[in-house]
Amino acid sequence: MTVTAWAAVAAFLTAYTLIATEKVHRVAAALGGAAVMLLVHATDAGAAFFSAAAGIDWNVIFLLLGMMIIVGVLRRTGVFEFLAIWAAKRARGRPFRLMALLILITAGASALLDNVTTVLLVAPVTFLVCERLALPVAPFLIVEAMASNIGGTATLIGDPPNIIIAGRGGLGFNDFLAHLTPLIVVLVCAFAALCRWLFRDVLRHDPGRAAEIMTLDEREAIADRRLLRQSLAVLALVLAAFVLHPVLHYEPSVVALLGAGVLVAATRVTTEEALREVEWPTLVFFAGLFVMVGALVETGVIRRLSEAAASATGGRLAVTTMVLLWASTGLSAVVDNIPYVAAMSPVVADLVQANGGPGPARVLWWALALGADLGGNATAVGAAANVVVIGIAARNGTPIGFWRFTRYGLVVTLVTVALSVPYLWLRYLLT
Repeated sequence: MTVTAWAAVAAFLTAYTLIATEKVHRVAAALGGAAVMLLVHATDAGAAFFSAAAGIDWNVIFLLLGMMIIVGVLRRTGVFEFLAIWAAKRARGRPFRLMALLILITAGASALLDNVTTVLLVAPVTFLVCERLALPVAPFLIVEAMASNIGGTATLIGDPPNIIIAGRGGLGFNDFLAHLTPLIVVLVCAFAALCRWLFRDVLRHDPGRAAEIMTLDEREAIADRRLLRQSLAVLALVLAAFVLHPVLHYEPSVVALLGAGVLVAATRVTTEEALREVEWPTLVFFAGLFVMVGALVETGVIRRLSEAAASATGGRLAVTTMVLLWASTGLSAVVDNIPYVAAMSPVVADLVQANGGPGPARVLWWALALGADLGGNATAVGAAANVVVIGIAARNGTPIGFWRFTRYGLVVTLVTVALSVPYLWLRYLLT
């Protein structure tokens, strides 16, 4: 590698260490790392701000901005209090039942929406219901981030890396539905069972609180019915446009911004009130992270790592599949899975052709999707949903540290990826 590439690696590792140890605020570490990448010419303004493969993913940034505004307006209606009471009553105040219900809701919604949108909608409900039941909110937020990443793996639109894979591999919505959804259903159930063990110390039932919850009427929580009707109408249109992306050809970021604009313009909510709910530190952190990882793409570091893993397989499809699955898992735990998949997809396209073309070798695309999407659960910065949840938690005075998230994420990632191995073998490699 060149001197510039080594400098980029050193800058990234330093910034990542600062984020992991929390010696420096994560936004400062990400911005500092991005500044060093520009300073050593590992990237430049053109690549950092305008490159689709190695720059800031503005679609992610503006999708988050638009959805944060919509969620902020929705919060003023009291609908999240309504949902919190409804969920608590359905779970009869029992913590694990509540956690399992939130896992199913989050995973299911993430398959139809993108996982970032889902956690933005579910997190406010979680704060309220945990407050009602006197439960620690951090375990529930961690679980929801992971459930969104697992559930989002099931469909083409559920996780941003899947969109990249579909475009490069010539795959459609129904391909993901047929090949990944059956496995994801199993993984969601396994994840729910695993959470019973991981969080056994905090899932304590309080009969008094539960009885109090059962006496509440969730309908009384709605504070502004007119604003609620307007907000839900706009949200429904936004979600429909997300699902109809293959037909409408509007990027999710454009849809979210249009929805936010219409909602603010059509209601009595002022611009200042709408923008007050935006998680600006989270958006800035993403920008810095994208620049840092983009510099590794620009200098060829990620491609070298990926090609080294691929060359170790000797052209054997089964070995290639397993190496790709686990290498993608490991790398997506360290760098955001969106730029990783963008850098790796050309390599996988070459591997598919080298292993006989579309057909049996299509399993390599599923290995890449599973490794990248599930590997994003391993650390606090592995997936966009993780970063968003941590930002929301910090804003609400319940910070989730890097290692607190990661010690659970590593276990969940190892279990879910290990369960994916027999699925890939039995369905694709032994036939």
